[in-house]
Amino acid sequence: MTTSDRSKEPQTIVEALEQAADRFAEINAVIDADEILTFHQLCSSAKEVARALIAIGVKAGDRVAIWAPNSVRWIQCSFGVYFAGAILVPMNTRYTGTEAKYILDTAQVNVIVTVTDFLSSDFLESLHRVDGLVSVPHRICMSGSTTHGSQSWSDFLALATTTSEAELNLRMSQVHPDSVSDIIFTSGTTGAPKGAELCHYPSVRTYTEWSRLVGLRRGDRYFSIYPYFHTAGLKSVLLACVLLGATVYPYPIFDVDRVLELVERERITMLPGPPTMFQTILDHPGRSNYDLSSVRTSVTGAAVVPVELIRRMREELGVPSVVTAYGLTETTGTVSVCSADDPPEVIATTVGKPIPGLSVRIANDEGETQAVGTSGEILVSGFNVMKGYYKNPTATATSIVNEWLHTGDIGFIDEAGNLHITDRKKDMFIVGGFNAYPAEIEAELLRHPSVSQVAVVGLPDKRLGETGVAFVIPRPDASIDERELLMWAHERLAKFKLSRVQVVDSLPTGPSGKIQKFKLRDKYGQ
Repeated sequence: MTTSDRSKEPQTIVEALEQAADRFAEINAVIDADEILTFHQLCSSAKEVARALIAIGVKAGDRVAIWAPNSVRWIQCSFGVYFAGAILVPMNTRYTGTEAKYILDTAQVNVIVTVTDFLSSDFLESLHRVDGLVSVPHRICMSGSTTHGSQSWSDFLALATTTSEAELNLRMSQVHPDSVSDIIFTSGTTGAPKGAELCHYPSVRTYTEWSRLVGLRRGDRYFSIYPYFHTAGLKSVLLACVLLGATVYPYPIFDVDRVLELVERERITMLPGPPTMFQTILDHPGRSNYDLSSVRTSVTGAAVVPVELIRRMREELGVPSVVTAYGLTETTGTVSVCSADDPPEVIATTVGKPIPGLSVRIANDEGETQAVGTSGEILVSGFNVMKGYYKNPTATATSIVNEWLHTGDIGFIDEAGNLHITDRKKDMFIVGGFNAYPAEIEAELLRHPSVSQVAVVGLPDKRLGETGVAFVIPRPDASIDERELLMWAHERLAKFKLSRVQVVDSLPTGPSGKIQKFKLRDKYGQ
């Protein structure tokens, strides 16, 4: 890219959508069932939302929460928040009222935009039951009936006419590259959720590079199962599509038959998802009834990705380009990405090189940099590391030490500079003094022809401290003898790494598709 090209690159998310409205004016930006918006229409509708937000008193830097499933209105509202100079606080649709209240109070949210009809849930009612509405002055109901003093979506938008174009333009001009764009709360699996402050320019720069590396193209049809309250959905789907001129297909919940039908009908070209999604598709007995030949690229991550899964996606699903990536909320969602041009063995065994502008090093427990090929904690420094945790300087100082973010992930860098993820530091367990890494054990078990999904955790043991237990889901039409599978594993792994196999019907997962191992530890730890 030339210097003159770079000078035209958007510096904020606001500029990104304005440029998209000019460059891709008549290309469809969003297709949500029967509702279709071009990029020009998306930009206009975002400005309408922004004017309405300004009309109800939202000031630059105020926090606006969206607590709703993926939809075209979610997309319009999120960009409207940015246009108003406010900060977006996306909220997990699986939160209880108590959890949601914690987020609203911690982020000091001024406006909540939500729904009262998602899977028979009334989010405002769940807040009301914990007296959570008092602290949020404005409540807007995106869909469903208005309850507990909320305002309907149409009544809210009607207020846009009271804000002038000049006032909106002034607010937009006050959004700078280093302005905070989002406060995204971490999952909280190791304590109370913390709100990572992400900024405009790091978001734009990260997903310009991400899109280039994975091969996203103008006109791509991008299936969107990642929830928009997660960086994977908010950044690598919504923002990337705005930057490249690709069409988003929002999808609220995963239903394998409906997803496969949509891929066939709409000729989807970009199919991202967590490993669990692809494992479900691969093992679906009716998969052969659907034509998936339009899919050119799949991007997977959100967990350690087994090599066997990459092989099956290529050979059984016929996806020409399967790309793996790695990141976390605190790095605006991305640290490293394999390039679509990388050799298959690189994509299958690594998460690629750090994106330009980021530095990655591997450190031992004393903070000393490890040699090539030696495992340790992954530390990241660079432009897209979060500004900090919102109003939590203690947690920020613990996570970012001398400008290096401690990720809590274990990995190593090979001689070619590619990053390998071996496990989560907190998932490692110690058996009689020996370290055991679940990802290594899971990768081996997935080689068994009867195993569909597996999660390995360390559970307490009086004699050894901890022992490894594998929770396994069989493939369709297959059965697993727990003792036989354990003996099979012991032929391939040191015996201390795995003590028990337990067949289960399902594994607990979070909204992004990550297997929630803490729930397995809580349930079976006794």
